[in-house]
Parts: sequence; structure tokens; C-alpha cells
Amino acid sequence: MNMPTHEVVILGGGLAGLCLALQLRGEFPDMDILVLERLRHPLPAAAHKVGESTVEIAADYFDNTLGLRDHMDTAHIRKFGLRYFFSDGRDDIANVTELGVSRILPIPSYQIDRGVFETFLGAEARRRGIGFRDGATVKTFSVGTHGAAHEVSYVDDAGEHRVSARWLLDASGRAALLRRRFELTIDNGHHANAVWFRMDTRLDIDRWSDDADWHARCTPPERWRSTNHLMGPGYWAWLIPLGSGAHSVGIVADAAMHPLDGMRDFERALGWLHAHQPAMGRAIAAERDSLLDFRFLRDYSHNSRQLFSADRWALTGEAGSFLDPFYSPGSDFIAIANTYIVALIGHDRAGRSIAPYAHFYEKLYFSFYENTLALFRDQYPLFGNAEVLPAKVTWDYAFYWGVLCQLMFQRRLTDLDLLGEMRAELERAQVLNTRMQQLFRHWHAASAGTSRREMLDQTALAWFAELNRGLHDRLDDAGIRLRLRDNLRLLEGLADALTLQATGADARLQAPCSGQRQPPLFRAA
Repeated sequence: MNMPTHEVVILGGGLAGLCLALQLRGEFPDMDILVLERLRHPLPAAAHKVGESTVEIAADYFDNTLGLRDHMDTAHIRKFGLRYFFSDGRDDIANVTELGVSRILPIPSYQIDRGVFETFLGAEARRRGIGFRDGATVKTFSVGTHGAAHEVSYVDDAGEHRVSARWLLDASGRAALLRRRFELTIDNGHHANAVWFRMDTRLDIDRWSDDADWHARCTPPERWRSTNHLMGPGYWAWLIPLGSGAHSVGIVADAAMHPLDGMRDFERALGWLHAHQPAMGRAIAAERDSLLDFRFLRDYSHNSRQLFSADRWALTGEAGSFLDPFYSPGSDFIAIANTYIVALIGHDRAGRSIAPYAHFYEKLYFSFYENTLALFRDQYPLFGNAEVLPAKVTWDYAFYWGVLCQLMFQRRLTDLDLLGEMRAELERAQVLNTRMQQLFRHWHAASAGTSRREMLDQTALAWFAELNRGLHDRLDDAGIRLRLRDNLRLLEGLADALTLQATGADARLQAPCSGQRQPPLFRAA
């Protein structure tokens, strides 16, 4: 009996795998795709998986690349941006430094219920003609080399099955089937732990104070729709609302500063919150009977030595690499990896050798990964600094919108002509980002960064809001080059302005030198 053959077999039908299948179907309508997922559908709402907050790249990927805008608008929550409270040890939320937007910026992002979303993705995959098998456990697989096919054995309710595939794509999450098989895991030097749980109730941060002036700072006064970060030295705690009416809660901490043993079950985590974020602890304690789940993950950040192979296999999502939940980049990097995988398969279908493309795409992915990792590695100690972290967040977001988002929104991630032509300028931007991350660490060492009653409103920075608005501009070849160069000049001016601000705390820091016009900062606005 002949073994069934598929052009693509995807190991894992979670967020990364199902999105990849939908993207492949959109690009290649005739493709034979099989997705194998261990969990049975429908999935539980709320208490399914962590990773509910998305930012602009992922939102655009879901809305426009995959065509899911109607579902995102109806089943999930339009996010009120990322919001930060410097509230370590404080229970008076209205009297601390708050960083965020006072009104929703134009480019959407979402809070997603992973159970609801992945159940929908599975149904949508089947609707689009993709072979999606839930309740299917991969038993064995062999990876073909030098042009040979791959083989997979899996078990479901109908028994054991063996299939072959031209492409084997690993989206198995932390199981990391291919990464473990080939011993590809890399310690990236960033060591942090996370605990999280879901409450079957709305934890409305807007009700934590009846201060009328505080409520009036936001229009509409709905901070609960933000990804709310409660900040302290070496850690941050999150509050993320879900469309089901539940709330996701988590603590992420530098492993050396806040050991996991102090928060590894609900009671210890609640006690930790009472000590570090008492207003949050009090709100959770009042709703403790609504607890849905509790999980923790030690040393979650990792990379892989290889993601894409000329032997027609590839890794995506956590099966390959994972950075950090701060700034919610997980789904962004799923979108990036999936886009490169789809391009590789396109080259293969066109009869081209994929080896050089696999090499270049992997180098580009790792460049984006390392540049983003610099935002987190060795930076957790300054997270409670109400002077330095707002400056860092502003820089980090300007860099994200100004460079990486431009490549994604303009569909230029695989434009090797553009990336080759602008290589020197993009490398200069990367060096600048590395220098700025070092500046923030030195600035923190010289600054107390005391929290005080104020809101640092990012929408008051006209250039910042314009960076966001401009993401949906449609640019031609000349336009994208001009935009990237203009943004690099803006970043150089912003670097000068931040360095000038930092020199007020420590005169030993290097003074600005680029001569670029400096964008206004919060206290100068």
C-alpha cells in the first residue's frame, strides 16, 4: 500500500502552525497541507495558553496577511496600547508615574483569547481545504536529506498513520521536535522566569482609584483594555483582558533578582504580589474563587542554531526561538518566520535552489532576533526606574516602528535587493540600538528614577504618534528607501536627545554628537 504524500506536513497546530498553514494556502491555493495537532478541538476559552497580547506586526499579519480582521474585531479586544505603572510597593495607583497613551493610536493591536483564536484557526483551516488533524500525536519522524522525502508516523482515533512530505515544518512549540532532534538549542544569555494564571472575572484597573483627575487622563477612560505592566526592579507583572470576560495575570522576573521558588504556586505568587504590587494583590485576592489555572515556566528564553534548511525543513514559533514576553514580540516573530518559510517554499516550487535563500533569510531572522534580544538581556534591573524605563520604552518602540515594522508592513522582509542596498544603514541602526541599550543601563546606575504622580503621555509626542500612523502608508521602491532613511535620522536625533537627558544624571555619559534635530521628550513637551 502506497504511503500518502503531502507537499507540506506541519508538526503542531497551535498559533504558529495554523497561521503558517493559512498563509501557505493563501499563497499557494493548490498546495496539499497536513497539520498534526496533539490537542483536541474545540479548545477551552481563557485557560489555554499564555501569549495573549499582540502588537502591531502580529496584528497586521492576522488582519491582512491571513485575512482574519472580522474575527479579530468581533471575538477579541482592541488593545489600548502598552501601559506601565511604576508602582513597586505602592497601592495608590493614581499617584505613581504612568507611561502610556491617552487615546488609542491608529494602528490596531489586540488582546487575544488563545483558546478561542486557535479553535477558530482550526475551523478556518478546514474551511479553506487544509488537512487539519486534531487529537493527533506524532510518534516518530525521519528527516530526509539530499532531496529525499520526510516521513511522519502519527496516531489519532482512527489508528496509526504514516505519511511522507516534501516539506517538514516544526511548529510544535516547547516540544521542539526538530530542535531537540538536532540539538540546536542555544543559551542566549537572557535568564528569566514567568508565572501566570487566569481569573474568570474582569480585573478592572480603572476601579482601583476614584481619583477624577486620574480617570480624566485617558479618553475613553478604559485602561483595563491595555496590556497593563506593573513595574519594579527586576520584574514586571501583567494584566491582560480576554474577550471571554476573563483576565490573564502574570509575573515575569529576572531569575537572579526574584527566584521562581518565591512565586511558583498561586498562594506564593499572591503573597509576592501583596509585597511588591499590593493594589494588584488586593484585587486578585478579592476574586480568588474565580481562579482558572496556574502555570510557571523557568528560563523561557532561547534561540536555535538553525531555523531553515536546504533539506526542506524549517522551525517556527517557540519550536525555534523565543525572546521575552515584554513588548509582546512572540507573535511578531511567528509572522516573520512564517513569511520566510512561505518564501522558501515558493522558491522550491519555482524550481530554484533554496540553499542560498535559506542562508540569507536565516541571517536576516537572526539579525532581527538579536537586535530585539538586546532590549531585554541585562535590562530587567532598570525596570523599576521611573525616569529611565520611559525613555527606553520610547526608544524601543520608535526603533520597532521605524525599522522592523516598515519591512513587515511594506512586505519587504524578503526583498534582498532593498536589504542589500541598505545593509550599511541598517547595520548602523543596529549599532545605534546596541549603544542605546548600554546607555540605559549606565543611566539607571546614576539615577534613582523615583515614581511620582504624573502621566507620561506618548500621544503628546507628535513624531511618536506619526510613526504609528504611517505604518499603513503604501510605499513604492523609492518611498520605502526614503522612509527608512528618514526614520534612521529620526532615531539618531532621538538618541542624541536621550543621551542629553541622561547626562543630567551622569556627566560621564557621552554627549550627543550626530547633529540631528532632536525629537521632543516627555518633560520637554
